[in-house]
Amino acid sequence: MAEAAEFQGTTPAPALRRFRHIATVLTGLLVFLGMIQLPSAPAARAEAGGSRTVGVSIDTLTPGAPTQNDKITISGTVTNKSRATVTGGHVGLRVGPLLSTRSEIDDIGDRTSFSPGTDGAELNGHTQKIGKLQPGVSREFSLTLPAKDLNLDRDGVYQLGVSLSGQTAEQPYERVLGIRRTLLPWQPSGTDGKKTKLTFLWPLISSTRLTGRTESDQQQTPVFPNDDLAAELAPGGRLQQLVSLGKNLPVTWVIDPDLLATVEAMTKRYQITGPDGENTPGQGQAVAKQWLGQLQAAVNGHQVVALPFADPDLASLAHRGKNVPGTLGHLQSATELAATTVDTILQVKPRTDFAWPVDGAIDPSIVDVATSAGARNIIARSDSLREPDGSPYAPTAARQIGGGNTAVVADARLSTAFEGDLTRAGDASLAVQRFLAQSLMVNKQAPENERSIVVAPQRLPTTSQAQAMAAALGGLSDGRWTQPLALEDAAKAKPDPAANRHVPGSGAYPDSLRSQELSAEAFTTIYRTQKSLDGFKVILTSPERVVIPFGSAIMREMSTSWRGDAAGAADFREEVASNLTTLTQQVKLVEKSDATLSGRSATIPVTVKNGLLQGVTGLKLRLESTQPNRLKVESEQPVKIEGGHSQSVKFETRAYANGPVRLKAQLYTADNQPVGDAVEFTVHVTSVTLMVLLVIAGGVFLLVLAGLRIYLKRKRSGGREPAGDGPGGEGPSADGPGSDEPEQPGDPAADTGKRSGRPSGPGEKVER
Repeated sequence: MAEAAEFQGTTPAPALRRFRHIATVLTGLLVFLGMIQLPSAPAARAEAGGSRTVGVSIDTLTPGAPTQNDKITISGTVTNKSRATVTGGHVGLRVGPLLSTRSEIDDIGDRTSFSPGTDGAELNGHTQKIGKLQPGVSREFSLTLPAKDLNLDRDGVYQLGVSLSGQTAEQPYERVLGIRRTLLPWQPSGTDGKKTKLTFLWPLISSTRLTGRTESDQQQTPVFPNDDLAAELAPGGRLQQLVSLGKNLPVTWVIDPDLLATVEAMTKRYQITGPDGENTPGQGQAVAKQWLGQLQAAVNGHQVVALPFADPDLASLAHRGKNVPGTLGHLQSATELAATTVDTILQVKPRTDFAWPVDGAIDPSIVDVATSAGARNIIARSDSLREPDGSPYAPTAARQIGGGNTAVVADARLSTAFEGDLTRAGDASLAVQRFLAQSLMVNKQAPENERSIVVAPQRLPTTSQAQAMAAALGGLSDGRWTQPLALEDAAKAKPDPAANRHVPGSGAYPDSLRSQELSAEAFTTIYRTQKSLDGFKVILTSPERVVIPFGSAIMREMSTSWRGDAAGAADFREEVASNLTTLTQQVKLVEKSDATLSGRSATIPVTVKNGLLQGVTGLKLRLESTQPNRLKVESEQPVKIEGGHSQSVKFETRAYANGPVRLKAQLYTADNQPVGDAVEFTVHVTSVTLMVLLVIAGGVFLLVLAGLRIYLKRKRSGGREPAGDGPGGEGPSADGPGSDEPEQPGDPAADTGKRSGRPSGPGEKVER
């Protein structure tokens, strides 16, 4: 009946409608689940038999830029990443197409799937059998062949692939199961055109170490937070490797003088802060001396550029700090100190007229700040000072940007070639080949034009990154398409007429870099610390013992090394300020208990303690009474104390009324700046007797009577001057009660014709 009704167009029963609805929902659910499961079979097949079944790593390619007569060796590792066993495996070489742009070079290494159309055919006769490869198992390979067997007929950059071919049980036929690509710059002989002049900056920079804290001894033994720097200086350490690798390379050394000063401090006795606050002797004297000796030999004959001391963050100064008083003065001081430090330690005169903002990113304010300290050459980067038409052509680095300043624009691709984790041999090898390929491609852009290209790598290269940099420069050592050039010569090169000379506006500065800058509050804290140091040094007989370590520490507070470590930077600033406060508190007033004044006049001593090893001078101690009508105090006394001594400064006082009086003692500099904390205490005056009060009251009464008498006489005489007034008249006698001056400590208590029962003079003491 239901079927009849449906065929006839009638409305189905409610039960049937509910059944249909449930069936529809279940059908949709089954279809949905089927869609989820459908890809699982192809995925399993791709894992077991696709071109990503086996991972291939090219760990070495030597030589990186072969000639026609060289033998090429390619070695690496293959790893089965699937759950299926690979059989009949072998490794082969595939020569890809000749690349035509720098962007194509960037893409090599990113693709891991096999592409028959672009990866080329496997070279016959140059394979290595791998055999059976179990899941998760790795095998090494090494292929050696004459370069001429690659059959490369044109100069340029080629894609070179290493593939593993084999089969699995699921797909029992040979196919490519894994491939890895690298780059092969090919120029068998010297270029027919002009060589590219290449300037490579070799940065010798480290993180900030010293806070200015020293032990309280005559030698001012420095205190380090840890001994990590010794590990970097030791054989195999990062800094040791930079010196060892760089000594034989055609590079321009870019050095932070703070690193030299810190290592030089380690050559003597130094201390390490322990976890419990106790200092322990540092152990890095030997490696510090050895490293400095190696560095002196390495820079001999090379150009050395000294950054301002502690490598201040120019962008942070420009964007956040330049409006804080005194901030730009630190940059000037850091530049002056840089030349002295490098010359003293390395016996070489460095160039200090180059500024290097972070990542070469510039805007007008950064240029203004950098040039304010004497720099006339700004090391920028091509991803900041971009070519206006987006042209891939790499112009000569130097270009004038106005005001007599030169922007030395480093090539962004070459400068960033060694960033990232290069601890794996395959990644390091690809970075080297990419650098060599990019340098050749730059030359191939316009071989008829002589250009000067600058490479400015990351400031703090790791050991593996430095090794890759050295390997890349080694690949250019035969000078087929490049020629080394010092930085100062690169800055003097004739600019390309069409090169961009317009400094980008502040809005173009990368947000990622701006977010890492020091805050305005940080510069305010630095200003306060400097102000405290300035106020403290004026009282010291040997101010250099404080100014040098703490002045250097204040410069370190603005270091570029704090980028990405805001918490560490804040802790460092706090420690510097705390250490300076601890030092300034060594010159202080000794706390004083309340005292009792037993006479009309007395001497109150206040003790000043100097806990420093050097003397202090130019101080004055001021003692102020909150009630001078009760107790008058001699206002201030000069203070000069030898190191490690205390001095008692005495103040004369005069009492006029009984009762407690609060006194405040404070040290001041010659220009009235307070030094240390004030000391307050109470003096109880008990020696002003009733007779003294009566004499004072009587004197006041006589003065009132005399005035009244003069007034009445004038009134009677119609305003005429009384004859008796004046000297010798009937007025108060000069020897009478009106001349009594109780503030003079030697006077009698009152003019009564009798002697006071007890003398009161300056010889009386304060009871404590």
